Amino acid sequence: MNADQPPEMDDAEFLRWHGAWEPLTPSTIGAFMAGFDRPWWVVGGWSIEAFTGVAREHEDLDVSMLTCDAPAFRDFLGERWTPWVVGGSMGPGGMRPYRLGGPDVDREGQLWVRRNAGAPWVLDVPLTPDTGGLWTNKRWHAHVAPVADVTWVGDDGVPYLRPEVTIMMKARLDRPKDRADLDACWPLLGDAERAWARDTIALAHPAHPWLGLF
Repeated sequence: MNADQPPEMDDAEFLRWHGAWEPLTPSTIGAFMAGFDRPWWVVGGWSIEAFTGVAREHEDLDVSMLTCDAPAFRDFLGERWTPWVVGGSMGPGGMRPYRLGGPDVDREGQLWVRRNAGAPWVLDVPLTPDTGGLWTNKRWHAHVAPVADVTWVGDDGVPYLRPEVTIMMKARLDRPKDRADLDACWPLLGDAERAWARDTIALAHPAHPWLGLF
């Protein structure tokens, strides 16, 4: 089930309260986002799989964009889809409809998207904070860059977060799947990318156990 569900909910309870997920995949996200003229990119496990070619299970598809572009994304969805604002200042499990012309989302907010109340959720959109329109690392706010510098385009034409940045993001939770992604990704990174990952993990998470693995 979705990784962002409140920890006290098991799968059956999550389904009862929030409904099912039938997430998009990298093969379908391009058609879904066609016509949206702001930067967006796939993050999380799918971005690691695209880089490594190592298949793994996925709970959903996480697509990110700058928080400043969330209103444009809401306009793009129009009445075809019903997005919800999830978590953030509302706390774990908090949700509200993201209506056209409604309140702004949190700087580091999150959106879930489905067709209507009876339809499954198809897309999870963890928003990326921006600084003057630049991508800002939510784990280390001193890291600010143009979106083009922290993303790459796969052979499938889908934009992805760069692997070293994804690894740095995953260090916070250090789940078994995050370790597996690290193991698959690390041998394929260049020296500069490895050095960047080591340095930024050390800055964001001093004494992190991953630092002893590099």
